[in-house]
Amino acid sequence: MKRFSMADQMLLLAVGLSVALLVVLLVSVMIYYLWRRKSPRQYQELLSPVPSVPACTAPVVLVSQGSWPGEIPFTLPPRFTPQSHDSLKEEDGEEEEEEEKEEEGMTVQGQRDILAHRGSLSVRSWYPVGTVLAGLYCVPTLNEVVAPPPGMATRLCFAVEYRHSREQLMVSLLRLGNLPPRFHGNVTLVELWLLPDDRRPRQAKARGTGPDPEFNDCFVFQVSGVCVSQSILSVCVLSVEQVGGKRHAVGRVLFPLERELGQAGRVLWRDLEKEEDTQCSELGDVKVSLSYSPTLQRLTVVVLRARGLQLLTNAGVCVQASLQMHTQVVKTKRSAVLKGEADPYFNHRMTFKLRPPQLDEACLRLELQQPNAIRTEPPAVLGVVVLGPFMYARGPQLQHWMDMVSTPQELVKQWHGLSRGT
Repeated sequence: MKRFSMADQMLLLAVGLSVALLVVLLVSVMIYYLWRRKSPRQYQELLSPVPSVPACTAPVVLVSQGSWPGEIPFTLPPRFTPQSHDSLKEEDGEEEEEEEKEEEGMTVQGQRDILAHRGSLSVRSWYPVGTVLAGLYCVPTLNEVVAPPPGMATRLCFAVEYRHSREQLMVSLLRLGNLPPRFHGNVTLVELWLLPDDRRPRQAKARGTGPDPEFNDCFVFQVSGVCVSQSILSVCVLSVEQVGGKRHAVGRVLFPLERELGQAGRVLWRDLEKEEDTQCSELGDVKVSLSYSPTLQRLTVVVLRARGLQLLTNAGVCVQASLQMHTQVVKTKRSAVLKGEADPYFNHRMTFKLRPPQLDEACLRLELQQPNAIRTEPPAVLGVVVLGPFMYARGPQLQHWMDMVSTPQELVKQWHGLSRGT
């Protein structure tokens, strides 16, 4: 008889154990499968994720339509009548038998109701109380709430409120009124500045076109209570062509906050100031175009024209532009003399070297002069305009300088009233 070695015996033992474990595993799977087939199901397949509802006897309100009806039925659930303890015991046996039948019938009936009234609100045995008028809950149009005052002027509707606890100025931009017809098809933009501290404008885009575009935007400015009374809210309205993106200035509103914070949240209407409607100052106006190029470090000044000048003699008019750094004059340039005109057209271009860090330290001083008949005598000054940051300028002069800084390499034109030189 052949004897097996120790290695062969170990191999046979391992094979035998593996076969035994495999048989035990198969038997366990078969037993579990048979047990699951014999056990009753605990779950039922639903026809729809919508919960079943009882049959509908009350009016059905369709909610899957595009618009709500004028009247919505309003009902209350049924009341349950109280019963005595003895009567409940007698009815327990009957209810148990009826419940089994009702469950089967309710399941089938509920599934039919779901398919019949999908997208509807359905109830049964509820008591009608009345109807809810949906029109009472419609939000009225902004034109009905803040109707523009009579007149044909282009107006801006807004509201201002200052919260002292948070030191926040809330500006609600509502709408425009009587926009000129040539801008009806364009996109209307609004730029907001809180002078003199803002360096970048905050923009809002109208929601729609036409003569009365709406905004419904709110802006928050963080400003202390000491500085808010010294601030000026500047709102510039622009019209942008949809083809090409060319911008047109519609007008501007300068709103001092010094005496307007007492009536918080009051809706305000202000007329837009246009270049053509700007009234000349006592000494006259000058139209200037500014442009700054950060890459070239160059300030470009174009003196376009002047109007309403109070000429002293017939010697003519010229413009002198001086770039100042604090109190020191860095460079001065002068245009040619135009004789005998109170509304001269200069179209004179001048450039100055100016680094970007110096934009907050430099200013531009423009003087309209008349040459003196005696050359040794200084020229007569008709008026002065100083354009620059908050250190030197306020109001439109400060706004013009900040517009130039925020839109590099673009010409920014604006009229400025002349003042007496100091």
